[in-house]
Amino acid sequence: MDQQTAGSNDRLTNSTAQSSSPPARSRRRWILWGIVLLVALLILFAVFRPHGATHKHARGAAADGSVQPVAVATAHIGDMPVIFQEIGTVVPVTNVTITPRVNGHIAAVYYQEGQHVHKGDELELIDPRPYEATLEQYRGTLAADIAQLEKARVDNARYQRLIKQNSTSAMTARDQEFTVQQLEGQVEYDRANVRNAELNVMYCHIVAPVEGRVGIRVLDVGNYVTAGQSGGLTILTQMQPISVIFTVPQNQLGEVATHLRESGELTVEAWNSDNTQKLATGTVKALDSQIDTSTGTVRMRGIFPNEDERLFPNQFVNPHLLVTTLHNVLLVPGNALQTGPDGRFVYRVKSDMTVETVPVTVGATDSTNAVIQKGLNDGDRVVTDGVSHLRPGQKVSIPDTSSAAKQTSEAEQQTAGQHRRHHNGQQSSDAPQKTNDPSSPADTGNH
Repeated sequence: MDQQTAGSNDRLTNSTAQSSSPPARSRRRWILWGIVLLVALLILFAVFRPHGATHKHARGAAADGSVQPVAVATAHIGDMPVIFQEIGTVVPVTNVTITPRVNGHIAAVYYQEGQHVHKGDELELIDPRPYEATLEQYRGTLAADIAQLEKARVDNARYQRLIKQNSTSAMTARDQEFTVQQLEGQVEYDRANVRNAELNVMYCHIVAPVEGRVGIRVLDVGNYVTAGQSGGLTILTQMQPISVIFTVPQNQLGEVATHLRESGELTVEAWNSDNTQKLATGTVKALDSQIDTSTGTVRMRGIFPNEDERLFPNQFVNPHLLVTTLHNVLLVPGNALQTGPDGRFVYRVKSDMTVETVPVTVGATDSTNAVIQKGLNDGDRVVTDGVSHLRPGQKVSIPDTSSAAKQTSEAEQQTAGQHRRHHNGQQSSDAPQKTNDPSSPADTGNH
């Protein structure tokens, strides 16, 4: 009996286990499918949502950008200066190192450092007393030799009369002639010594050989100097006029030389080292005689009056050489030019407000304009701003900047009118109060 009962219980347990197993597997299967579906949804969300947003943005941009706003300029006939921008250095026309020509101590200095002096102004004095003494000595010797020469000439004249009377020998008369000639030579020698001594005295007074500015003094009063001393005493630089030495590439030499021969001189402007400010205007008349083979350039010299002395020696400048001026040429702004695989082109606005690409042949250019030799006509409108998204056939619009300015002006006028009306209203509201005030001077007088 117990065995039957135990067997029944085992069968019941196995039956219960078998009946409960399928629902558990079913639940795990649903969980697994749920996870797979969730991952798939996340992947679809990550892939298709940004893609759809991008397409939506692109469709919106295409719809909004179908008419591209641009800035335009009109090709017109005008004059175009041909200017070559070079590099150069300010060089004085005359730069003199003042050196002593005699030995001695510096007795006086008559200039201030950085002072402007004129030609012939005395700059320094070397003690002249030793040279003045030597000069007096040579003058005394000259006077003595002149007296001997005069005596010899008198004796010679007497001997010449005596020889005609046969009162003296011919040899004595001839010797007297030689004595006169010898003394004449001695007198010339003495005179040369006197002139040399006078020069030494003059050299003690150091004067300015040209007009210009004196630099920093090298030696002070009391120092001993020698003739031709190294370094000199100071440097005198001519400031007015002053020159600029600059170089021109050899591929520009032909055009520059041609116009220089035709006109005799070319105009040149000196700009500062940043090339942002003009310093002075001068002329070019000199062209070097040979090309520097190491740089492939030729030197030119521009002369500037430099009245305000804005050009300073050894200053680096940017010369702008005006070679010629092209008259009646077709001009467009330089920012209208574009560069493509086939060369330079512009976007031209047609009458239906669409753009087309037009290849152009460009001539001379500067920082503002460009000469169009071929491709455009006078009056053509070209795009100068907003070309980054343009394509041939693109519809464009041109903002009316004049109407915007007019609206701004009208708004300012309205604002000013409101301020005036407000101010007048305040004045009119204040006037009755002053009249009805019992403490006003008028009421007090009537009372």
